[in-house]
Amino acid sequence: NKVVPVGAILTMAGTASEMNAGSVITHEKKMIKEGRVFTPEVNPKFSILNPEFTYTLPPYQTSCGAVDMFAHVVERYFTPSKNVEISDELCEGVMRNIVEQSVIALAEPENYSARANLMWAGTVAHTNICGAGRIQDWASHGIEHELSALYDCAHGAGLAVVMPAWMEYVMHHNVMRFAQMACRVFGCQMDFENPENTAKEGIKKFRRFLSRIGMPINFEELGAKAEDIPLMVEKFNPGEGHGFVPIKAKDATAIYELAVKAKVE
Repeated sequence: NKVVPVGAILTMAGTASEMNAGSVITHEKKMIKEGRVFTPEVNPKFSILNPEFTYTLPPYQTSCGAVDMFAHVVERYFTPSKNVEISDELCEGVMRNIVEQSVIALAEPENYSARANLMWAGTVAHTNICGAGRIQDWASHGIEHELSALYDCAHGAGLAVVMPAWMEYVMHHNVMRFAQMACRVFGCQMDFENPENTAKEGIKKFRRFLSRIGMPINFEELGAKAEDIPLMVEKFNPGEGHGFVPIKAKDATAIYELAVKAKVE
């Protein structure tokens, strides 16, 4: 019933815990991992964001943070809401900068500008400014939680495996939105005669980016096992959002199966 006031000193960019009231709780014995968002009273009373504190962050965790913040935008970007052009462009700008700045930060760990931009991108990605006035999804997060609950993998690494597979599975629900992301975030050329080609190329470029920053692409690279899919689907909570396309057990199964055989093209 009472909230202990806290301050946040950021040493890793990714979750935006410095600016939100979200949490993820894992029950290790039951292998359950679920997200909860509390009231604003849980927000830190102050936060210190010094990019220099992230200079010594291992490359793998730098990449995991970048993928997590990218996913926070993706869950808002893919929406059934109409006439949300301003937040569309906010989302696209943040995603584009995450892609660009993470590559620089990995090559130059003490590049202040890259670290600062990543830190700010993580904050903006999950304060909900990009999701204002939009129905949000959060399917990729729900599907990934079963991977990290079972295998104790880093959340960002699990998302790198799940997100592109989810995109492949739901792409035909709104091909033009995926084609828009492909063009505005990954620099693809629009195929006006067949937008599906553009959408697919965007997903391919997304996977290439993930591979470039050292993230796993499929179950094998993550250390997951295809034979565990029924167990993960059994624990999967279909009620966690999913505003772009409702994801049921059979859909989660199909997405995991796509993630098993995923590869960089």
